[in-house]
Amino acid sequence: MTWTTDRRKLLKAGGAMFAGLATAPRFAWSAEGGTLRMRMDSDFQVLDPYSMIGGLDDVIPRCTQVTLKRIGDMRAGNPLTLHAAEEMEWIAPDALSFRLRDGITWTNGFGKVTAEDVKYSFERIAHSDSAWSYQFDMLDHVEVTGELSGVIRLTDAFSPFEIVALPYYAGHILSREAVEGVGGFYTTESPAECGPFLMDSWEQNQRIVLRANPDWTGEATDFDRIEILIVPDDQAALLAYEARSYSFSRLGVSSLRQLRQNPVAGSTVIEAPSPSYTWMTINMASPQLQDARVREAIQHAFDADSVLMGAYDGAAERGAGVIPPTSPFARDSNIIATRDVARARELLAEAGAEGITLTLHCLSDSNSVTTAQIIQASLGEAGINIEIIPSEDAVYWSLGDKDGDDWMNIELVLMSFAGGVEPTENLVWFLPDQIGYWNWSQFDSPEFEELYYAVQLEADPDERTRMFNRMEDLMEMSGGFVFITFEPYVAIHDEDIEPMVLADGHPDPARFRKV
Repeated sequence: MTWTTDRRKLLKAGGAMFAGLATAPRFAWSAEGGTLRMRMDSDFQVLDPYSMIGGLDDVIPRCTQVTLKRIGDMRAGNPLTLHAAEEMEWIAPDALSFRLRDGITWTNGFGKVTAEDVKYSFERIAHSDSAWSYQFDMLDHVEVTGELSGVIRLTDAFSPFEIVALPYYAGHILSREAVEGVGGFYTTESPAECGPFLMDSWEQNQRIVLRANPDWTGEATDFDRIEILIVPDDQAALLAYEARSYSFSRLGVSSLRQLRQNPVAGSTVIEAPSPSYTWMTINMASPQLQDARVREAIQHAFDADSVLMGAYDGAAERGAGVIPPTSPFARDSNIIATRDVARARELLAEAGAEGITLTLHCLSDSNSVTTAQIIQASLGEAGINIEIIPSEDAVYWSLGDKDGDDWMNIELVLMSFAGGVEPTENLVWFLPDQIGYWNWSQFDSPEFEELYYAVQLEADPDERTRMFNRMEDLMEMSGGFVFITFEPYVAIHDEDIEPMVLADGHPDPARFRKV
Protein backbone atom coordinates (compact mmCIF):
# COMPACT_ATOMS: atom_id res chain seq x y z
CA MET A 1 0.00 0.00 0.00
CA THR A 2 1.13 3.56 -0.67
CA TRP A 3 -0.38 6.77 0.61
CA THR A 4 -0.02 10.36 -0.52
CA THR A 5 -1.34 13.64 0.79
CA ASP A 6 -0.59 15.49 -2.44
CA ARG A 7 -3.14 18.32 -2.60
CA ARG A 8 -3.62 18.23 -6.37
CA LYS A 9 -4.40 14.50 -6.30
CA LEU A 10 -6.86 15.01 -3.46
CA LEU A 11 -8.58 17.78 -5.37
CA LYS A 12 -8.71 15.66 -8.52
CA ALA A 13 -10.11 12.66 -6.65
CA GLY A 14 -12.73 14.71 -4.89
CA GLY A 15 -13.38 17.25 -7.60
CA ALA A 16 -17.12 16.68 -7.87
CA MET A 17 -17.59 16.84 -4.13
CA PHE A 18 -15.61 20.06 -3.76
CA ALA A 19 -17.39 21.64 -6.68
CA GLY A 20 -20.71 20.97 -5.02
CA LEU A 21 -19.61 22.12 -1.60
CA ALA A 22 -18.06 25.33 -2.79
CA THR A 23 -21.16 26.61 -4.56
CA ALA A 24 -22.65 27.94 -1.31
CA PRO A 25 -21.11 30.41 1.15
CA ARG A 26 -20.32 29.19 4.65
CA PHE A 27 -22.92 31.43 6.18
CA ALA A 28 -26.25 32.77 5.06
CA TRP A 29 -26.85 35.13 7.99
CA SER A 30 -30.12 36.95 8.13
CA ALA A 31 -32.48 38.48 10.64
CA GLU A 32 -34.10 35.07 11.00
CA GLY A 33 -30.90 33.44 12.16
CA GLY A 34 -29.09 32.03 9.15
CA THR A 35 -27.44 28.73 8.28
CA LEU A 36 -24.51 27.14 10.07
CA ARG A 37 -22.51 24.73 7.91
CA MET A 38 -20.13 22.28 9.52
CA ARG A 39 -18.23 19.10 8.72
CA MET A 40 -18.34 15.67 10.34
CA ASP A 41 -16.17 12.76 9.26
CA SER A 42 -18.85 10.06 9.02
CA ASP A 43 -22.60 9.69 8.68
CA PHE A 44 -24.94 8.62 11.45
CA GLN A 45 -26.21 5.06 11.73
CA VAL A 46 -28.68 4.86 14.64
CA LEU A 47 -30.43 7.73 16.42
CA ASP A 48 -32.04 5.59 19.12
CA PRO A 49 -29.93 6.04 22.30
CA TYR A 50 -30.36 2.32 22.95
CA SER A 51 -28.27 1.36 19.93
CA MET A 52 -26.37 4.49 18.87
CA ILE A 53 -22.64 4.07 18.27
CA GLY A 54 -21.43 7.62 18.83
CA GLY A 55 -20.21 10.52 16.71
CA LEU A 56 -23.02 11.94 14.61
CA ASP A 57 -25.40 9.38 16.16
CA ASP A 58 -25.23 11.52 19.30
CA VAL A 59 -24.58 14.94 17.76
CA ILE A 60 -27.97 14.98 16.05
CA PRO A 61 -29.95 14.13 19.23
CA ARG A 62 -28.08 16.92 21.01
CA CYS A 63 -30.04 19.18 18.67
CA THR A 64 -33.33 17.29 18.32
CA GLN A 65 -33.87 15.84 21.82
CA VAL A 66 -33.27 17.08 25.38
CA THR A 67 -31.41 15.86 28.44
CA LEU A 68 -32.07 16.73 32.07
CA LYS A 69 -28.66 18.39 32.27
CA ARG A 70 -26.12 19.19 29.63
CA ILE A 71 -22.37 19.42 29.73
CA GLY A 72 -20.46 22.47 28.61
CA ASP A 73 -17.35 23.01 26.51
CA MET A 74 -14.38 20.81 27.38
CA ARG A 75 -12.12 23.89 27.18
CA ALA A 76 -14.12 25.41 30.03
CA GLY A 77 -13.83 22.37 32.29
CA ASN A 78 -17.01 20.49 31.25
CA PRO A 79 -19.47 22.48 33.41
CA LEU A 80 -22.90 20.94 34.04
CA THR A 81 -26.00 23.10 33.64
CA LEU A 82 -29.73 22.46 33.67
CA HIS A 83 -31.43 21.78 30.32
CA ALA A 84 -34.81 20.04 30.28
CA ALA A 85 -34.86 20.19 34.08
CA GLU A 86 -35.55 23.52 35.74
CA GLU A 87 -34.64 22.08 39.14
CA MET A 88 -32.37 19.22 40.22
CA GLU A 89 -31.18 18.43 43.74
CA TRP A 90 -29.50 15.60 45.61
CA ILE A 91 -31.99 14.89 48.38
CA ALA A 92 -29.93 11.93 49.62
CA PRO A 93 -26.59 10.36 48.60
CA ASP A 94 -28.56 7.91 46.43
CA ALA A 95 -31.51 10.07 45.36
CA LEU A 96 -31.64 12.93 42.84
CA SER A 97 -34.89 14.86 42.45
CA PHE A 98 -35.83 16.75 39.29
CA ARG A 99 -38.54 18.98 37.92
CA LEU A 100 -38.93 19.46 34.16
CA ARG A 101 -39.45 22.82 32.54
CA ASP A 102 -43.04 23.21 31.46
CA GLY A 103 -43.66 23.79 27.77
CA ILE A 104 -41.25 21.31 26.16
CA THR A 105 -43.39 19.45 23.64
CA TRP A 106 -43.03 16.48 21.33
CA THR A 107 -43.59 16.64 17.61
CA ASN A 108 -46.19 14.48 15.86
CA GLY A 109 -48.85 15.24 18.46
CA PHE A 110 -47.32 13.40 21.44
CA GLY A 111 -47.86 16.24 23.88
CA LYS A 112 -45.62 17.40 26.71
CA VAL A 113 -42.29 15.94 27.77
CA THR A 114 -43.14 14.39 31.13
CA ALA A 115 -41.52 12.62 34.06
CA GLU A 116 -42.98 9.38 32.68
CA ASP A 117 -40.86 9.92 29.57
CA VAL A 118 -37.78 10.34 31.76
CA LYS A 119 -38.58 7.12 33.63
CA TYR A 120 -39.13 5.22 30.38
CA SER A 121 -35.98 6.58 28.72
CA PHE A 122 -33.66 5.67 31.59
CA GLU A 123 -35.18 2.36 32.65
CA ARG A 124 -35.33 0.93 29.09
CA ILE A 125 -31.54 1.16 28.92
CA ALA A 126 -30.57 0.42 32.53
CA HIS A 127 -29.43 -3.19 33.04
CA SER A 128 -30.15 -3.99 29.38
CA ASP A 129 -27.89 -5.24 26.60
CA SER A 130 -27.44 -1.69 25.29
CA ALA A 131 -23.81 -0.59 25.01
CA TRP A 132 -24.78 2.47 27.05
CA SER A 133 -26.37 0.57 29.94
CA TYR A 134 -23.22 1.21 31.99
CA GLN A 135 -24.36 4.81 32.34
CA PHE A 136 -27.24 3.54 34.43
CA ASP A 137 -25.47 0.75 36.32
CA MET A 138 -26.33 2.53 39.57
CA LEU A 139 -29.96 3.23 38.67
CA ASP A 140 -32.55 1.43 40.77
CA HIS A 141 -35.60 3.15 39.32
CA VAL A 142 -37.13 6.53 38.54
CA GLU A 143 -39.97 7.44 40.87
CA VAL A 144 -42.58 9.67 39.21
CA THR A 145 -43.99 12.16 41.72
CA GLY A 146 -45.94 14.38 39.33
CA GLU A 147 -46.47 15.14 35.65
CA LEU A 148 -43.19 17.03 35.50
CA SER A 149 -41.39 15.82 38.62
CA GLY A 150 -39.63 12.73 39.86
CA VAL A 151 -36.79 11.22 41.87
CA ILE A 152 -33.93 9.22 40.38
CA ARG A 153 -33.24 6.44 42.89
CA LEU A 154 -29.80 4.83 42.82
CA THR A 155 -28.74 1.50 44.29
CA ASP A 156 -25.74 3.17 45.97
CA ALA A 157 -24.29 6.62 46.43
CA PHE A 158 -22.54 7.53 43.17
CA SER A 159 -21.96 11.25 42.72
CA PRO A 160 -20.45 10.93 39.16
CA PHE A 161 -23.92 9.76 38.03
CA GLU A 162 -24.81 13.28 36.88
CA ILE A 163 -21.91 13.50 34.45
CA VAL A 164 -21.87 9.83 33.41
CA ALA A 165 -25.59 9.34 32.77
CA LEU A 166 -27.38 12.62 32.19
CA PRO A 167 -25.73 14.93 29.62
CA TYR A 168 -25.64 12.83 26.41
CA TYR A 169 -25.83 9.36 24.82
CA ALA A 170 -28.31 7.34 26.93
CA GLY A 171 -29.33 10.50 28.78
CA HIS A 172 -31.45 11.71 25.84
CA ILE A 173 -35.13 11.71 26.79
CA LEU A 174 -37.58 9.94 24.49
CA SER A 175 -41.35 9.95 24.18
CA ARG A 176 -42.61 6.74 25.71
CA GLU A 177 -45.80 6.78 23.65
CA ALA A 178 -43.98 7.51 20.39
CA VAL A 179 -41.26 4.87 20.82
CA GLU A 180 -43.64 2.18 21.98
CA GLY A 181 -45.79 3.06 18.98
CA VAL A 182 -43.00 2.01 16.61
CA GLY A 183 -42.27 -1.22 18.45
CA GLY A 184 -39.95 0.01 21.19
CA PHE A 185 -36.90 0.78 19.02
CA TYR A 186 -36.00 2.87 15.97
CA THR A 187 -32.96 3.51 13.79
CA THR A 188 -32.60 6.50 11.44
CA GLU A 189 -35.92 8.27 11.99
CA SER A 190 -36.99 9.45 15.43
CA PRO A 191 -40.75 9.01 16.01
CA ALA A 192 -40.88 12.23 18.05
CA GLU A 193 -38.49 15.13 18.62
CA CYS A 194 -38.54 17.95 21.15
CA GLY A 195 -35.23 19.84 20.93
CA PRO A 196 -34.33 23.24 19.49
CA PHE A 197 -33.94 21.71 16.02
CA LEU A 198 -35.78 19.10 13.98
CA MET A 199 -34.48 16.74 11.31
CA ASP A 200 -35.29 18.24 7.93
CA SER A 201 -33.50 16.08 5.34
CA TRP A 202 -30.81 13.47 4.94
CA GLU A 203 -28.68 12.61 1.90
CA GLN A 204 -26.83 9.50 3.03
CA ASN A 205 -23.05 9.97 3.37
CA GLN A 206 -23.38 13.53 2.09
CA ARG A 207 -25.49 15.96 4.07
CA ILE A 208 -27.90 16.27 7.00
CA VAL A 209 -30.08 19.36 7.37
CA LEU A 210 -31.69 20.42 10.66
CA ARG A 211 -34.20 23.24 10.91
CA ALA A 212 -35.27 25.29 13.91
CA ASN A 213 -38.15 23.87 15.95
CA PRO A 214 -40.93 26.50 15.88
CA ASP A 215 -42.33 25.15 19.16
CA TRP A 216 -39.05 25.31 21.09
CA THR A 217 -39.40 27.34 24.31
CA GLY A 218 -35.93 26.88 25.73
CA GLU A 219 -32.72 28.83 25.28
CA ALA A 220 -32.70 30.66 21.96
CA THR A 221 -30.35 29.47 19.21
CA ASP A 222 -28.26 31.76 17.00
CA PHE A 223 -29.06 29.86 13.81
CA ASP A 224 -32.29 28.61 12.30
CA ARG A 225 -30.70 26.00 10.05
CA ILE A 226 -27.78 23.61 10.46
CA GLU A 227 -26.17 21.75 7.56
CA ILE A 228 -23.79 18.92 8.45
CA LEU A 229 -21.59 17.85 5.54
CA ILE A 230 -19.94 14.41 5.54
CA VAL A 231 -16.27 14.56 4.52
CA PRO A 232 -14.41 11.46 5.78
CA ASP A 233 -10.79 12.43 5.18
CA ASP A 234 -9.11 15.16 7.25
CA GLN A 235 -6.89 16.41 4.42
CA ALA A 236 -9.89 16.64 2.12
CA ALA A 237 -11.83 18.35 4.90
CA LEU A 238 -9.20 21.07 5.28
CA LEU A 239 -9.21 21.70 1.54
CA ALA A 240 -12.99 22.00 1.59
CA TYR A 241 -12.79 24.42 4.51
CA GLU A 242 -10.26 26.54 2.63
CA ALA A 243 -12.69 26.51 -0.30
CA ARG A 244 -15.26 28.11 2.06
CA SER A 245 -17.53 25.07 2.05
CA TYR A 246 -18.32 25.23 5.76
CA SER A 247 -17.44 27.16 8.91
CA PHE A 248 -16.33 24.45 11.32
CA SER A 249 -14.39 21.21 11.05
CA ARG A 250 -12.47 18.97 13.36
CA LEU A 251 -9.12 18.04 11.82
CA GLY A 252 -6.36 15.52 12.30
CA VAL A 253 -3.35 16.48 14.40
CA SER A 254 -1.21 16.17 11.28
CA SER A 255 -2.87 19.36 9.97
CA LEU A 256 -1.30 21.52 12.70
CA ARG A 257 2.04 22.16 10.99
CA GLN A 258 0.34 23.23 7.78
CA LEU A 259 -2.04 25.53 9.64
CA ARG A 260 0.83 27.10 11.59
CA GLN A 261 2.86 27.68 8.45
CA ASN A 262 -0.07 28.84 6.32
CA PRO A 263 -2.85 30.26 8.54
CA VAL A 264 -6.28 30.49 6.95
CA ALA A 265 -7.40 34.12 6.97
CA GLY A 266 -10.45 34.85 9.12
CA SER A 267 -10.15 31.55 10.97
CA THR A 268 -9.36 30.33 14.47
CA VAL A 269 -7.57 27.05 15.18
CA ILE A 270 -8.48 25.13 18.35
CA GLU A 271 -5.78 23.05 20.03
CA ALA A 272 -6.85 21.37 23.26
CA PRO A 273 -6.22 18.21 25.28
CA SER A 274 -8.92 15.59 24.83
CA PRO A 275 -9.91 12.25 26.35
CA SER A 276 -9.99 10.57 22.92
CA TYR A 277 -7.72 7.55 23.19
CA THR A 278 -6.08 5.50 20.45
CA TRP A 279 -4.64 2.01 20.84
CA MET A 280 -4.00 -1.18 18.93
CA THR A 281 -6.14 -4.05 20.11
CA ILE A 282 -4.69 -7.57 20.00
CA ASN A 283 -7.36 -10.26 19.85
CA MET A 284 -6.18 -12.79 22.42
CA ALA A 285 -8.69 -15.41 21.21
CA SER A 286 -7.45 -15.42 17.63
CA PRO A 287 -5.56 -18.67 16.87
CA GLN A 288 -2.23 -16.98 16.09
CA LEU A 289 -2.36 -14.74 19.15
CA GLN A 290 -3.34 -17.13 21.91
CA ASP A 291 0.30 -17.51 22.94
CA ALA A 292 1.08 -14.68 25.41
CA ARG A 293 4.67 -14.55 24.14
CA VAL A 294 3.50 -13.51 20.67
CA ARG A 295 1.34 -10.75 22.13
CA GLU A 296 4.20 -9.49 24.28
CA ALA A 297 6.49 -9.54 21.26
CA ILE A 298 4.10 -7.16 19.48
CA GLN A 299 4.16 -4.83 22.48
CA HIS A 300 7.99 -4.79 22.52
CA ALA A 301 8.25 -4.30 18.73
CA PHE A 302 5.85 -1.34 18.64
CA ASP A 303 7.69 1.90 17.85
CA ALA A 304 5.76 4.63 19.64
CA ASP A 305 8.18 7.42 18.69
CA SER A 306 7.82 6.73 14.98
CA VAL A 307 4.01 6.66 15.19
CA LEU A 308 3.84 9.89 17.19
CA MET A 309 6.18 11.69 14.82
CA GLY A 310 4.95 10.23 11.54
CA ALA A 311 1.20 10.19 12.13
CA TYR A 312 0.86 12.98 14.70
CA ASP A 313 3.71 15.27 13.64
CA GLY A 314 5.15 15.17 17.15
CA ALA A 315 2.11 16.98 18.58
CA ALA A 316 0.96 14.03 20.73
CA GLU A 317 2.61 12.09 23.55
CA ARG A 318 2.62 8.35 24.23
CA GLY A 319 -0.52 7.14 25.97
CA ALA A 320 -0.20 5.08 29.16
CA GLY A 321 -3.70 3.65 29.15
CA VAL A 322 -7.25 4.79 28.49
CA ILE A 323 -7.42 7.42 31.26
CA PRO A 324 -6.12 10.73 29.85
CA PRO A 325 -2.95 12.29 31.28
CA THR A 326 -4.97 15.38 32.26
CA SER A 327 -6.88 13.23 34.79
CA PRO A 328 -5.57 12.98 38.38
CA PHE A 329 -6.19 9.22 38.09
CA ALA A 330 -3.90 8.67 35.08
CA ARG A 331 -1.18 6.04 35.08
CA ASP A 332 2.38 7.43 34.91
CA SER A 333 3.73 5.16 32.18
CA ASN A 334 3.39 1.85 30.36
CA ILE A 335 4.93 -1.28 31.87
CA ILE A 336 6.66 -1.83 28.51
CA ALA A 337 7.64 1.79 28.09
CA THR A 338 10.50 1.50 25.59
CA ARG A 339 10.94 -0.44 22.39
CA ASP A 340 13.03 -3.63 22.45
CA VAL A 341 13.21 -5.35 19.05
CA ALA A 342 15.71 -7.94 20.29
CA ARG A 343 13.37 -9.02 23.08
CA ALA A 344 10.50 -9.21 20.58
CA ARG A 345 12.54 -11.58 18.39
CA GLU A 346 13.43 -13.73 21.41
CA LEU A 347 9.77 -14.09 22.38
CA LEU A 348 8.76 -15.01 18.84
CA ALA A 349 11.49 -17.65 18.70
CA GLU A 350 10.39 -19.12 22.03
CA ALA A 351 6.84 -19.33 20.70
CA GLY A 352 7.93 -20.79 17.36
CA ALA A 353 6.29 -17.83 15.59
CA GLU A 354 9.17 -16.31 13.60
CA GLY A 355 7.91 -14.79 10.36
CA ILE A 356 4.29 -14.74 11.55
CA THR A 357 1.83 -12.84 9.32
CA LEU A 358 -1.04 -10.94 10.94
CA THR A 359 -3.82 -8.71 9.65
CA LEU A 360 -4.23 -5.15 10.94
CA HIS A 361 -7.63 -3.55 10.44
CA CYS A 362 -8.03 0.22 10.45
CA LEU A 363 -10.34 2.92 9.18
CA SER A 364 -9.62 4.23 5.69
CA ASP A 365 -8.87 7.87 6.60
CA SER A 366 -5.34 9.13 5.96
CA ASN A 367 -4.22 9.35 9.59
CA SER A 368 -5.37 5.80 10.39
CA VAL A 369 -3.69 4.37 7.28
CA THR A 370 -0.49 6.28 8.01
CA THR A 371 -0.43 4.97 11.58
CA ALA A 372 -1.05 1.42 10.35
CA GLN A 373 1.80 1.68 7.85
CA ILE A 374 4.24 2.83 10.53
CA ILE A 375 3.15 -0.06 12.76
CA GLN A 376 3.59 -2.39 9.79
CA ALA A 377 7.18 -1.19 9.33
CA SER A 378 8.12 -1.33 13.02
CA LEU A 379 6.69 -4.81 13.61
CA GLY A 380 8.34 -5.97 10.40
CA GLU A 381 11.74 -5.16 11.92
CA ALA A 382 11.00 -7.79 14.57
CA GLY A 383 9.92 -10.38 12.02
CA ILE A 384 6.16 -9.81 12.28
CA ASN A 385 4.57 -9.39 8.85
CA ILE A 386 1.50 -7.16 8.76
CA GLU A 387 -1.23 -7.04 6.14
CA ILE A 388 -3.17 -3.78 6.42
CA ILE A 389 -6.93 -3.90 5.76
CA PRO A 390 -8.50 -0.41 5.65
CA SER A 391 -12.30 -0.26 5.79
CA GLU A 392 -15.05 2.32 5.63
CA ASP A 393 -17.00 3.08 8.80
CA ALA A 394 -19.91 0.67 8.41
CA VAL A 395 -17.66 -2.34 7.74
CA TYR A 396 -15.03 -1.37 10.30
CA TRP A 397 -17.37 -0.89 13.26
CA SER A 398 -18.92 -4.32 12.74
CA LEU A 399 -15.61 -6.19 12.88
CA GLY A 400 -15.87 -7.21 16.52
CA ASP A 401 -19.63 -7.66 16.56
CA LYS A 402 -20.54 -11.20 17.56
CA ASP A 403 -23.45 -11.11 15.12
CA GLY A 404 -20.92 -11.11 12.29
CA ASP A 405 -18.86 -13.96 10.90
CA ASP A 406 -15.28 -13.15 11.80
CA TRP A 407 -15.34 -11.46 15.20
CA MET A 408 -13.46 -14.34 16.87
CA ASN A 409 -10.68 -14.31 14.28
CA ILE A 410 -9.77 -10.64 13.85
CA GLU A 411 -6.12 -10.25 14.85
CA LEU A 412 -4.97 -6.63 15.22
CA VAL A 413 -7.20 -3.55 15.04
CA LEU A 414 -6.21 0.12 15.24
CA MET A 415 -8.92 1.66 17.42
CA SER A 416 -9.95 5.04 18.81
CA PHE A 417 -12.74 5.88 21.26
CA ALA A 418 -14.03 9.33 22.15
CA GLY A 419 -13.53 9.05 25.92
CA GLY A 420 -15.29 10.77 28.78
CA VAL A 421 -14.76 12.80 31.92
CA GLU A 422 -15.16 10.06 34.56
CA PRO A 423 -12.51 7.30 34.10
CA THR A 424 -15.07 4.49 34.36
CA GLU A 425 -16.54 5.79 31.09
CA ASN A 426 -13.28 4.83 29.34
CA LEU A 427 -12.76 1.52 31.14
CA VAL A 428 -16.28 0.09 30.81
CA TRP A 429 -15.70 -1.14 27.25
CA PHE A 430 -13.17 -3.74 28.43
CA LEU A 431 -15.42 -5.62 30.82
CA PRO A 432 -16.09 -9.29 29.98
CA ASP A 433 -19.69 -8.56 29.02
CA GLN A 434 -18.40 -6.30 26.23
CA ILE A 435 -16.76 -9.23 24.42
CA GLY A 436 -18.60 -9.51 21.13
CA TYR A 437 -19.56 -5.84 21.35
CA TRP A 438 -16.67 -3.39 21.98
CA ASN A 439 -14.08 -5.50 23.82
CA TRP A 440 -12.40 -6.68 20.63
CA SER A 441 -9.26 -7.91 22.39
CA GLN A 442 -11.54 -10.36 24.26
CA PHE A 443 -9.84 -9.28 27.47
CA ASP A 444 -11.50 -11.24 30.28
CA SER A 445 -10.21 -10.41 33.76
CA PRO A 446 -12.25 -11.13 36.91
CA GLU A 447 -9.97 -8.79 38.88
CA PHE A 448 -10.56 -5.98 36.38
CA GLU A 449 -14.31 -6.50 36.60
CA GLU A 450 -14.24 -6.53 40.41
CA LEU A 451 -12.21 -3.33 40.49
CA TYR A 452 -14.50 -1.63 37.96
CA TYR A 453 -17.55 -2.02 40.18
CA ALA A 454 -15.67 -1.31 43.40
CA VAL A 455 -14.09 1.93 42.18
CA GLN A 456 -17.52 3.42 41.49
CA LEU A 457 -18.30 3.25 45.21
CA GLU A 458 -14.88 4.36 46.42
CA ALA A 459 -14.72 7.96 47.69
CA ASP A 460 -11.00 8.25 48.56
CA PRO A 461 -9.18 9.80 45.53
CA ASP A 462 -5.87 8.08 46.37
CA GLU A 463 -7.53 4.69 46.55
CA ARG A 464 -9.39 5.36 43.31
CA THR A 465 -6.08 6.19 41.65
CA ARG A 466 -4.55 2.92 42.84
CA MET A 467 -7.54 0.97 41.56
CA PHE A 468 -7.61 2.69 38.18
CA ASN A 469 -3.87 2.20 37.70
CA ARG A 470 -4.17 -1.49 38.55
CA MET A 471 -6.95 -1.89 35.98
CA GLU A 472 -4.75 -0.45 33.25
CA ASP A 473 -1.83 -2.62 34.40
CA LEU A 474 -4.06 -5.68 33.99
CA MET A 475 -4.99 -4.59 30.47
CA GLU A 476 -1.38 -4.18 29.40
CA MET A 477 -0.15 -7.36 31.12
CA SER A 478 -2.79 -9.38 29.27
CA GLY A 479 -1.02 -8.59 26.02
CA GLY A 480 -4.30 -7.48 24.49
CA PHE A 481 -3.42 -3.80 24.15
CA VAL A 482 -0.79 -1.44 22.80
CA PHE A 483 -1.64 2.02 24.10
CA ILE A 484 -0.68 4.69 21.56
CA THR A 485 -1.82 8.20 22.45
CA PHE A 486 -4.53 10.61 23.51
CA GLU A 487 -5.07 12.54 20.35
CA PRO A 488 -5.12 16.33 20.92
CA TYR A 489 -8.31 17.98 19.79
CA VAL A 490 -7.74 20.08 16.68
CA ALA A 491 -10.42 22.04 14.85
CA ILE A 492 -10.74 25.10 12.67
CA HIS A 493 -13.63 27.55 12.51
CA ASP A 494 -14.55 30.99 11.26
CA GLU A 495 -13.50 33.64 13.73
CA ASP A 496 -17.01 35.08 13.89
CA ILE A 497 -18.51 31.99 15.53
CA GLU A 498 -17.84 30.34 18.89
CA PRO A 499 -18.20 26.53 18.78
CA MET A 500 -19.39 24.30 21.62
CA VAL A 501 -17.22 21.18 21.85
CA LEU A 502 -18.09 18.50 24.39
CA ALA A 503 -15.80 16.15 26.30
CA ASP A 504 -16.04 13.42 23.66
CA GLY A 505 -14.59 15.82 21.08
CA HIS A 506 -17.84 16.15 19.16
CA PRO A 507 -19.72 19.44 18.76
CA ASP A 508 -23.09 20.56 20.03
CA PRO A 509 -24.24 22.55 16.98
CA ALA A 510 -27.36 23.86 18.74
CA ARG A 511 -25.08 25.88 21.02
CA PHE A 512 -22.78 27.43 18.43
CA ARG A 513 -22.88 31.19 18.80
CA LYS A 514 -22.25 34.16 16.53
CA VAL A 515 -19.52 36.47 17.77
